[in-house]
Amino acid sequence: MPRYSEERKAATLKKLLPPQSRSVNSVADEDGISPQTLYHWLKQCREQGVAVPGHQKQADQWSAEDKLAIVIETAGLSEAELSAYCREKGLFTEQVKQWRTDCLQGFGRTADSERQVKQERKKTTKEIKKLKAEVRRKDKALAETSALLVLFKKARSLIRGRTGQRGRLTPQSERIRLLDYFNEAVNNGASRHQAAHVMCISQRTLKRWANNPTPDKRPTTAPVKQPRQLSEDEEQRILMVCNLPQYADLPASQIVPLLADKGVYIGSESTIYQVLKKHRQLTHRGKAKPRNKHPLPTSYTASGPNQVYTWDISYCPSNVKGVFWYLYLILDIYSRKIVGWEVHETESGELAKQLVERTLLREGCWHNPPVLHSDNGAPMTSFTLKSRLANLGMAMSHNRPRVSNDNPYSESLFRTVKYCPKWPRKGFNSLSHVRQWMMDFVNVYNEHHLHSGINFVTPGSRHRGEDNAILAARAALYEQQKRSRPERWSGNTRNWTPVGDVALNPSNVEEIKRNTAVA
Repeated sequence: MPRYSEERKAATLKKLLPPQSRSVNSVADEDGISPQTLYHWLKQCREQGVAVPGHQKQADQWSAEDKLAIVIETAGLSEAELSAYCREKGLFTEQVKQWRTDCLQGFGRTADSERQVKQERKKTTKEIKKLKAEVRRKDKALAETSALLVLFKKARSLIRGRTGQRGRLTPQSERIRLLDYFNEAVNNGASRHQAAHVMCISQRTLKRWANNPTPDKRPTTAPVKQPRQLSEDEEQRILMVCNLPQYADLPASQIVPLLADKGVYIGSESTIYQVLKKHRQLTHRGKAKPRNKHPLPTSYTASGPNQVYTWDISYCPSNVKGVFWYLYLILDIYSRKIVGWEVHETESGELAKQLVERTLLREGCWHNPPVLHSDNGAPMTSFTLKSRLANLGMAMSHNRPRVSNDNPYSESLFRTVKYCPKWPRKGFNSLSHVRQWMMDFVNVYNEHHLHSGINFVTPGSRHRGEDNAILAARAALYEQQKRSRPERWSGNTRNWTPVGDVALNPSNVEEIKRNTAVA
């Protein structure tokens, strides 16, 4: 390796250091010195504290060590000396000042950075603990699911058909196998509750089996006879009497009083029915259909207007026999106001859909549609109407099958319409005649007719919320008259209390009482 004199080394470093700050490659080509040697000399200068430019492509990009050395060297210089120093080093005074500011801020940020590091470390530790807990939870859930799946596969043949059967006799051999499967699943990570649920056996039963491994004695135990139980002779006597020719076609409800008239008692009416049912002699007979048990209708309660609508279609006869027009009516059950009506030559779901849309727009409840109740007619259950109401987010309600009184408000309104004194008894002359008549009727009904179901205010007034003020004025008038002539009043004044909530097909006692009071 060639050795260079100190003079040549100093001359070469002068080219590399500011203010010339030439690149290492250019100096190496000019002086014939390898770049590795030049980099080594620059490193020695940097270690001695000499300001050396960094190895970047641009000469003004200094390393952190060089910047710190320059800040230390210029700490005691005046402005003029700093300017001269910067010209010598190939720097700007603003750069040196900025480096000095960065150093001061770095010292000031040490405590804050340490505090921030601690907070971040604490936060990271907390997140790690949370993730570990989540992993443990998922591992536990996975183990439980796997154990339950294995339990279900093993006990499938033993638990088939157990759902809903309480008191089912389980042989001792099956009990032992089920307990083994249960304990195995619990040991593999399944909870006792879930394992018992998969086996369709209560935990109390499994615990009883484990604590009392003796066989079930029910198959070998004689049944206990109740003291009030009928004897076999008494049951046979009841069957014999009921099958006598004079009682063969009579129900127990008529057999009992006939026997009582003769001074004979063989059992109560319910006892006779139980005996007949036990011996399969209570099958329905006759032309009358068996009594059907209808489920309770869906109940909706309206506490304000535009919450529950009911609608229906009725015939409007013409003066030609067999020709009808169809009246579509939508009623708000809270205010009894007719909110929508139309008369058409046919009944269809498309026309009903258009009427509902126009009604929602007119009443301003397009974005908050009410419940729409109707019967089970073809237009009411058409796919066209159902799909449109579903798009509008409007809930639909229908009558129960073969139950005609689940839509009472619409049926009552049609009676009011057709029992109007101005209703043409011989029918309408034309479609325009029907529409004009209905227009006049709806105007009178909504704005002038005092409805008894809402304490004799007009449906329009109640729909607009004016009924409270009207009824309060009536109550004040009656109280004033009572105070002026108390001898004419034997009790309270007339009840002018506003009608509260209105229920459609009330299902509880409170709703039934409220609707009865309203009616």
